[in-house]
Amino acid sequence: MSNNYTIPAQTRIGHVHLKVSDIKRSLDFYCGLLGFDLVTMYGTDAAFISAGGYHHHIGLNTWYSKNGPPAPARSTGLFHTAILYPTRKDLANIYKRLTEANYPFTGASDHGVSEALYLNDPDENGVELYWDRPKEQWPKKADGSIEMYSIALDLDGLLKEAD
Repeated sequence: MSNNYTIPAQTRIGHVHLKVSDIKRSLDFYCGLLGFDLVTMYGTDAAFISAGGYHHHIGLNTWYSKNGPPAPARSTGLFHTAILYPTRKDLANIYKRLTEANYPFTGASDHGVSEALYLNDPDENGVELYWDRPKEQWPKKADGSIEMYSIALDLDGLLKEAD
């Protein structure tokens, strides 16, 4: 296979499709708590949800997983689904909402290029909620490449930006 191919720069990840154990419980989390809109149900065992009217950003199904246990933490598979918020204020607002709901977080990091909150959905699928700093603010190494790191996120500072 030739190494001359480069994926188009406009390529995006269109959606993620998750195996879940209970559609209603997952919809309560993704729509009820995180605020996604239910676009459509596909029978009783699948749902498609989105932000802003897209056909779907997340698919949820119980086709092979109804009432099943979470995937083992020490196995291959999806590490997390990352949900990109447009602004720091938007991230602050969802942080405030989750905090007020006493929803548990698994972490919170400043990565230089972004700020991120980490949690698990009801099936223990990892979820990252984040915003990207403007590209011109991304830290750089001496050779000009991006310098990413993980340091503690200033949650008090983030919360001050919330409505």
